Amino acid sequence: MKNMILTAMVASAALVSCGTVQSLVQNTFPYTANVLVSTGVPADKEVSSTATATNVQTWFGGNNNAQIKDVRISDAKISVVSPSGGNLSALKSIKVYISSSGTKERLVASRSSISTEGSSLNLDLNDSGFLDEVVKSSGVTVRTVYELKNQTSSDMNLKIALNFSSVPAK
Repeated sequence: MKNMILTAMVASAALVSCGTVQSLVQNTFPYTANVLVSTGVPADKEVSSTATATNVQTWFGGNNNAQIKDVRISDAKISVVSPSGGNLSALKSIKVYISSSGTKERLVASRSSISTEGSSLNLDLNDSGFLDEVVKSSGVTVRTVYELKNQTSSDMNLKIALNFSSVPAK
């Protein structure tokens, strides 16, 4: 009986420590893009906005061969930066794509049928697989495609915040 209890305790401690080690070595790095929605943007028409992203070199000391792998999108959020007190009620849908030099564009997050009066919204993540090749390349680009329900009465500045997660390469 004592051996069973001791074995259970050792197994529990091993499982907890593995989870702790994994969370300690897992990296998360953010990227934000700003999107300007002008008052002249028509409703019910998709509009595209492109921004150059910082690449993984910034996060890992200028090394394009950063020792990370299994890079995935872990979180995506849109929020109103201005006007102050603005909300997302004018948005109908949004899609966020990522690409880099020599890689094809990949949809990482989206949301359709937006119906919120709030100033921020979590986007639905798309299973875009591993993004190692894209994120570790130079010239990373984020393209945002949005559609409005109706024209805005003033310019609106939106922030797209993407978080990527990775693990150390062996």
